[in-house]
Amino acid sequence: MADEAAIIARVLASPLEVDAAAWNALLARQAHPTPFMRHEYLAALHESSSATPRTGWAPRFMTLWEGGTLVAACPLYLKSHSYGEYVFDWAWASAYEQHGVPYYPKAVVAVPFTPVPGARLLARDGEARALMVQAVQQWCEQEGVSSAHVLFASDADVQACTRQQLMLRHTVQFHWQNDGYRDFDHFLASLAQDKRKKIRQERRRVAEAGVAFRWARGADIAPADWDFFYRCYERTYLEHGNPPYLTRDFFARMARDLPEAWLLFIAERGGRPIASSLIAIGASPASAGGQKDPETVAYGRYWGALERVDCLHFEACYYQPLQWCIAHGVQRFEGGAQGEHKMARALLPVQATSAHWLAHPAFAEAVERFLEREGQGVEGYLEELQGRSPFRRA
Repeated sequence: MADEAAIIARVLASPLEVDAAAWNALLARQAHPTPFMRHEYLAALHESSSATPRTGWAPRFMTLWEGGTLVAACPLYLKSHSYGEYVFDWAWASAYEQHGVPYYPKAVVAVPFTPVPGARLLARDGEARALMVQAVQQWCEQEGVSSAHVLFASDADVQACTRQQLMLRHTVQFHWQNDGYRDFDHFLASLAQDKRKKIRQERRRVAEAGVAFRWARGADIAPADWDFFYRCYERTYLEHGNPPYLTRDFFARMARDLPEAWLLFIAERGGRPIASSLIAIGASPASAGGQKDPETVAYGRYWGALERVDCLHFEACYYQPLQWCIAHGVQRFEGGAQGEHKMARALLPVQATSAHWLAHPAFAEAVERFLEREGQGVEGYLEELQGRSPFRRA
């Protein structure tokens, strides 16, 4: 086609090589944008040494151009491991190794360390999005890369990947919807009695321990609060035996370059901060493309505590954010991957999807069979969870 012939692909070695305004303008056209795909976010990951070749994330950002116009782009990384992705393919890598076939490097189209569904293949239209999938696949073949993985993709991304016959993989996340609640008590009244009672008991334990919360958003988050948050965040990782993925410099860049995307809760006892949770705020699909009824979405991201208090995690990561969302008219709170315990807090199961291409025909066939079985299991799991609604029966 003449249009396709006029479009050329360029692979860039850094997000800094992409014009920020052009990238963000393309993101704003998508039906499912998130703040994690903003140029500021991806650039901060790179400049703070959080996602770089040294940490196993070598950027190879794929861009499509028509003349001097950016018509499609995606964050593409060459990976030497599978950490920080949250779509687990360790078994695939092990199978490759057992057969003497290299699995790494592989290519991922993803936001590092961020299991939040949303647009990954930024494109002006469906045809450009399909060309982007082709360009990634062709580049992987030329470079001898074992596989390509589009993680936590939007519906439009999934459709484009399906057209190119990529294999789909499904996982379960837990999201909360604001059903027009007047306040937190109104929300509690919608729950079944046992769930309502449990939440009240958990909140009472935190209050009786002398813990109170304050919050700050955007430019109102003081440098000292960011410092305290990072102490909590770092400690959580170290307690699990791993260094944190994100550096302090990354959050300094967020405070400077993307402050409006962040909401911080700090728990205090006796006038001292003891814990914190960080929430991201962004536009939902309904507010993209000039549609009516703009919505906002909150994303639970990070938390940590310097002192142990019973039920503090639930208060910091669920009840305080939900209370804030209700008070500020936020329509959805995405609690992230895994954790059936979130259902007791009225976060309901939803399906998240990734797409996968493997160069080796025999392994691709084996993975396809595995994904078919796994998909049936995920479907059954979702049906089981949907039968355990925390809400009152009509």
